[in-house]
Amino acid sequence: MASHYDMKPAKRPSSKIETVIDFDSIADVADPDTLPRPVVALSLDIDAEKLERTAHSHRKGQLSYTTRGVATLETEDGLWIAPPNSAVWIPGGVRHSLKGTDRIAFRFLFVDEGIVEGLPSECCILSVAPLLRELLLKFLEKPALYPTGNTREERLVAVLLDELAAAKREPLHLPMPKDARLRRLARMMMDDPSQRWTIEEWSSRIGTSPRTLGRHFQEETGLTFGIWRRQLQLSVALRWLEKGESVTNVALDLGYENSSAFITMFKRALGQTPARYFASMDDSSG
Repeated sequence: MASHYDMKPAKRPSSKIETVIDFDSIADVADPDTLPRPVVALSLDIDAEKLERTAHSHRKGQLSYTTRGVATLETEDGLWIAPPNSAVWIPGGVRHSLKGTDRIAFRFLFVDEGIVEGLPSECCILSVAPLLRELLLKFLEKPALYPTGNTREERLVAVLLDELAAAKREPLHLPMPKDARLRRLARMMMDDPSQRWTIEEWSSRIGTSPRTLGRHFQEETGLTFGIWRRQLQLSVALRWLEKGESVTNVALDLGYENSSAFITMFKRALGQTPARYFASMDDSSG
């Protein structure tokens, strides 16, 4: 049967202490690459302060769908943030690490390469429409070694893959520069996303000119320095809002003068206000 884990510490630690659960330490998690089926589904529910899966890769492509919590995927090329009821798609062979907020619920789908046309060739965030969600959850009820040979299970897999290939991509990618100095700067900004220094101030910290910083940053990431910083703030805001922080507190903690400016940025990026965005997530989760 599909694997399902619900790990709940007997006593929740203080908010100042982070409990890290490394997915690799969970011995019962099956290796989807070794199961003799082209498509494999697994469930993983964890209740902890912090979740980590160290850098690894799979032969199969991987869909990491969160029904609760916010997941962050990191590869050499960047970060992808998946709010509830969206999913990270990771092509086979791509090394990645995975982190999540507390009380996160994953639904994984592993897919052999070439089994269906139209699957993304690069990491991305996919919107999980209600039909795709229900197909995935239904497939999770089936045995891991489901019967083959024009069975109901195989027909379910075919429709599931068609819907997966047609899923809408979401603009929640934060590309990371490869240049050592620029990557160090990006890490500094990620460590303190509320910092409102100008590009002149940031450039002085890594010993270059604002013009050179701006040009190289866009060459490395495909985004201007200002747009990259807004993408970072959006990624952080999604995590904080999902954990229950108020829009006003998130706006102020990210350095905005008021919540209106933050809401404008959020709506420009995702097409909805924070309240409507998370309400739509709740509606789609049933």
